[in-house]
Amino acid sequence: MSPSSSLPPVLFEASYKGERHVGFGLPVPGTPQTLHRVADGQLAAAFIDTDGSPAAVRTAVTERAGTTVTVAADDPEVRPLPPLLPTATGNALLSGFMGTHKKKWGGETAPEGVEFTPPKWFFKGFGDWVRLPGEPLDVPARPIALIEEPEVALVYVNDADGTPHYVGYTFGNDLCDIGLHRKDPGYNPYCKLCDTALTPWLFLGPPPRSVNGRVSIVRGGATAWEGSFDCGGDALYFRVQDMVEHLFSFPAVRRPGLVNYVLLGADEASFHDGFRIADGDRVAIDVKSHGVTFENTVRHVSPAPLTTSESGVPAV
Repeated sequence: MSPSSSLPPVLFEASYKGERHVGFGLPVPGTPQTLHRVADGQLAAAFIDTDGSPAAVRTAVTERAGTTVTVAADDPEVRPLPPLLPTATGNALLSGFMGTHKKKWGGETAPEGVEFTPPKWFFKGFGDWVRLPGEPLDVPARPIALIEEPEVALVYVNDADGTPHYVGYTFGNDLCDIGLHRKDPGYNPYCKLCDTALTPWLFLGPPPRSVNGRVSIVRGGATAWEGSFDCGGDALYFRVQDMVEHLFSFPAVRRPGLVNYVLLGADEASFHDGFRIADGDRVAIDVKSHGVTFENTVRHVSPAPLTTSESGVPAV
């Protein structure tokens, strides 16, 4: 299935020869890419200082670009970056909502005209914890039951007053240990301590109503499981605007200059079909509605044990 021609424009950031650049459009195999050199934070400023429309942002980037270069589509020196990720550690947050799909609410949608009851929310990590397509997703060495979660991720950047500006959306895989969560919902913060992947492609449009695709999990070179998913706004019980407005009512996520990646929740996945993800499995996600594909390999990690000081207290 090819993506709809009505999809919004796309931009991306990448490091090229050690400097930050912006490009436009999804990559096409064999087709050269044009990159515009920008300073750290320049793209974020383009969304804040203009009306945020694709045309205005493109003009702000291209007119203020340091240099423009054209590179081969497979140039190894082009390294994609998560959308708008600041260089300074701690200036971006990754979080999301749980239990948002209609499937988990009997196919219903939240009633209108009544007080909004928000879904549960989780903090996944800082923005620089995000993994990109092709990078391994690290998880604790002995998970109970992992689950892949293809999701829409909304991207916001706060201005100098802390007012969030919506810039667009991308896609991710919020890998987590659902088995730990089901053992005790209070363990959910631990459950989420698995790497999350985000694609670098930023779609410059409102949160999508329809997003569908397919997941394939490859083990030992062969497909071990596959299934479809739907994570667009029309598949959700909650209205996206209600969820976002509630989240941004908290000052902690409105710090000036902060970038927020907000995951909207996932459809049922391999876990619900009885499949269990193992160490070394490769999770491939094809967002067919948007022409985006990405994959990551799951890696179990056993950190070295903590040493103990003379006082008997573990030393980090």
